Amino acid sequence: MITEVRLFANVLVLLLASSLVAQVPASRRTDAEIAIGVLGLFRSPEVVVRPQTENVLVCSAEDERLVVTAPLAVKLNGRNLDFGGRTIDKATLHCDDGQGNVSAFIVSVPGRISRHYIGKLELRAASGQLIIVVHMDVETAVASIVAAESPAGAPMEALKAQAVATRSFLVAGKGRHRDFDFCDTTHCQFLRAPPPAQSTSGQAAAATTGLVLAYKERVLPALYSSSCGGRSHSLRELGLPVRDYPYFAVPCSYCQRHPERWASRIQEADGADLAPTEHSRLQLARKLGWKAVPSNSYSSRHENGSIVLEGLGVGHGLGLCQRGAADMARNGASFLEILEHYYPNTAVVRLL
Repeated sequence: MITEVRLFANVLVLLLASSLVAQVPASRRTDAEIAIGVLGLFRSPEVVVRPQTENVLVCSAEDERLVVTAPLAVKLNGRNLDFGGRTIDKATLHCDDGQGNVSAFIVSVPGRISRHYIGKLELRAASGQLIIVVHMDVETAVASIVAAESPAGAPMEALKAQAVATRSFLVAGKGRHRDFDFCDTTHCQFLRAPPPAQSTSGQAAAATTGLVLAYKERVLPALYSSSCGGRSHSLRELGLPVRDYPYFAVPCSYCQRHPERWASRIQEADGADLAPTEHSRLQLARKLGWKAVPSNSYSSRHENGSIVLEGLGVGHGLGLCQRGAADMARNGASFLEILEHYYPNTAVVRLL
């Protein structure tokens, strides 16, 4: 249990956060817009766009302008886009409320998926693909990611800790992709539709608005995983370079009591470069699937011409453990205590 002195220190950090705000670049404030590439996993040459009920959606490109009142099909045509009987030559289609502000709209991949967004939509042809980008403010993205990433039934304090970690990643980690800042998969952070404001995810995001994690007065792109296996990792343990925040190996009592075990079997040829590093795990995952090596905590043995892997946890094991955070919250820990445990030597600060 954190002592009263340490609890006071956490409260003091929040009260004095304004002393750090001036040292954070203006481009990293929480009201900044971020660009998220969506639905890219489907690699669809066509999407259908329509406004959500009672919202205005206007799409324009070059001199073309169209008020969207019915589903609008946008198709990839070589290096061009076709929409509403028009062909846009090497241009970008922008959709918003007609005044340059956000709107609520639905993007569908025909026969596959429909998803609701709040923001400004951008569609363009690039490298033979239809690139779909939603520009949204950070707080909308935080609520959407907390709803998508958090385990079912997670208590409010765990959701608040998740919201702070999520926001930190968005503020400090922009530019992870060439065509946009972040994708909507777990490569960056999983993102679905924005949740209702009264939902637990929406409340957690609102209750922590503007709060981020800082290390040596710099916002850090906080990493987290589903299940740490009983102990989180440091960057050096996983063979990763230490840049801003080194991460620290900390115990996770819940995962120690309730380890998430896994086992898999791979061919000896595939295990030639097997090593307990994140690079090795990702290489095997891309080749064999994510279930081949779900975490970085495992043992291996040769058996009948193959390699048997037995491990604990799910994910890279860096930073916050979502299962452990939920257990801490159920046992009375605040979101500040959860963050202090999984991100030692950091401070929670409020940005402008």
